[in-house]
Amino acid sequence: MYKIQTLNNISVAGLDRLPRDRYEVASEISHPDAILVRSAKMHEMEIPDSVKAIGRAGAGVNNIPVGRMTERGIPVFNAPGANANAVKELVIAGMLIAARNIGPAWDFARALEGDDAAIHKAVEAGKKNFVGFELPGRTLGVVGLGAIGVKVANAARALGMEVVGYDPTITVKSAWQLESGVRQALSVDDLLARSDFVTFHVPLVDSTRKMIDAERLKLMKPGSVLLNFARDGILDDEAVVASLDAGHSYAYVCDFPSNLLKNHPRCITLPHLGASTKEAEENCAIMVADEIRDYLENGNITNSVNFPEIELPRDSGQHRIAVVNSNVPNMVGQITTSLAESELNIVDMVNKSRDDIAVTLLDVERAPTEATLGRLRAIDGVLSVRCLGCGE
Repeated sequence: MYKIQTLNNISVAGLDRLPRDRYEVASEISHPDAILVRSAKMHEMEIPDSVKAIGRAGAGVNNIPVGRMTERGIPVFNAPGANANAVKELVIAGMLIAARNIGPAWDFARALEGDDAAIHKAVEAGKKNFVGFELPGRTLGVVGLGAIGVKVANAARALGMEVVGYDPTITVKSAWQLESGVRQALSVDDLLARSDFVTFHVPLVDSTRKMIDAERLKLMKPGSVLLNFARDGILDDEAVVASLDAGHSYAYVCDFPSNLLKNHPRCITLPHLGASTKEAEENCAIMVADEIRDYLENGNITNSVNFPEIELPRDSGQHRIAVVNSNVPNMVGQITTSLAESELNIVDMVNKSRDDIAVTLLDVERAPTEATLGRLRAIDGVLSVRCLGCGE
């Protein structure tokens, strides 16, 4: 029986992927095999030695001590793309809200007083203050072409917009999914200079922190719109407000309210709604539950932010050993030699590495003894050893 601890409310659609005859799931549980989390901050949390995996029901993992987990040989999984449609729709909404001055116009209409005749007269007199513009023919710049960025780019093309994208680490999969009319920017600066709207879909890391500052804002076209539904801190908010106040930037739409932004007349701030749809929450929970289950039961790894992707088809007649170790020379040799000394024949094997971590899955003809597993664990550089299906 595997034990799963939940640190937040995880969608039932995801928890239902964990069969109750094999999994015990609770928010308060001793010696959990895995942890499922959404937004709970884990950096100061004491994570039990029993934990073998952590799953984040979402894309970002800033709330998880990934480096510390890597050192312990614990993979951290996430759900990239599961909330992509939800964020895409909000970005499109953000562009429309900014272009048509929906926020200020709504405030104006809600503040109207008098009888209906007086309101109608005020509407006709005041609507000229909220004249906007349309999207077709305008250029959207997309910084970051992962699952979300690709969907945003394609949706903007469907609306008749020109689209330029920048992502030096774009995957082949993402590139194949891009609509053919999306053009490549040579750099962030190049993208900013060509765009009427700019949306960001990158993680918050050292290289992206305040990547849009006062100097880069000067590169943008007068009257441009900024949208940030990725992470707080990617834009320098003070520089953005200064650009808005100077009349250079037209509007800023983001998911991260602050005292500086929330009452500014050219800012639309939303309460972190990017992935806040029932469908997105279910998709994220389902994806990460499936990943955790496949890792616990089979050792396979998909969508880990710190471990290599690895998969070995499972034969019910074999016994599987999963080894996590430091990515240093001769580890596979030592592992296979140890199994040979235990007279265990290897039927199938796969080894993958990523940065400082390597994972080896081995199917053997018979169940290894505790002594055999102990010798594997004693190899210098081995972080964890599991015999899957052996009652470990």
